[in-house]
Amino acid sequence: MFLRRFRKPKPAADPADRPAELLAQYRATGDVALLGELYEPYMELVYAVCYKYLRDEEEAKDAVMQLFEQLVVDLRRHEVQQFLPWLHSVSRNYCLMLLRRRQGRPQMAMLDSVLADEDESALTSTVDEPDREEDLSRMEACLQTLPIEQRTCLTLFYLEKKSYADVSEQTGYDLKQVKSYLQNGRRKLKLCLSDPQGISGAVRNTTS
Repeated sequence: MFLRRFRKPKPAADPADRPAELLAQYRATGDVALLGELYEPYMELVYAVCYKYLRDEEEAKDAVMQLFEQLVVDLRRHEVQQFLPWLHSVSRNYCLMLLRRRQGRPQMAMLDSVLADEDESALTSTVDEPDREEDLSRMEACLQTLPIEQRTCLTLFYLEKKSYADVSEQTGYDLKQVKSYLQNGRRKLKLCLSDPQGISGAVRNTTS
C-alpha cells in the first residue's frame, strides 16, 4: 500500500501524550519533521476518511498529501487541543470541499441564504445568475480565509446541518466555543462580502 513509503521505524510504544508534545514543539519551532512524526501514525485514518468521501484511490492519496501541506500552515496559526478529532474534521471538510467543487455550489448557496436572512445587506436575493455565481465564488473564497475553528464550525453547522451538540462532539470544542466560533465566523463572512476588496478584507480580519 502506498502509505508504507511514509513509514519510519517507531518505538514499541509511544507515551499517550506524545501527540500533544509534538504539537507544542511544532508550534514553537515550525520544524516540519516534527509535524511528519505527528501526522504519520494517522495517515491511514486520513486515507480511509478521504476514500470514504472521494471513492477514488488516487484522489484519496493526493488528499492525504494535500492535507499535510495544509497542516503545515494551520497548526502554526491555530492552537489545537484534541488533535485526532480535529484532524478527522479537517480531513472530512477538505474532501467535502473537493466534492463541492466537482458538483457545484448548492451548499454555498445555502450559506448565502443564511447570511442574507440575517443581514439583507450582505447579499441580495434577486441578483442575476452571473452575479449570483460571482457572489458564491466570493463566499467560498471568503470561507477559506477564516480561522480553521470558525470555518469548521460553519461548515458542519450550516452546510452539513449538524446540531450544536454534533459540532461539539466532532470538533472537541465545548458548546460555548462552538457558538462563539459560529457567531464570529458569520460576522467575518459578512465583513468579507461587504468589503469592496472582498477576499483581501477577510484576510485583514483574520489577522486582527
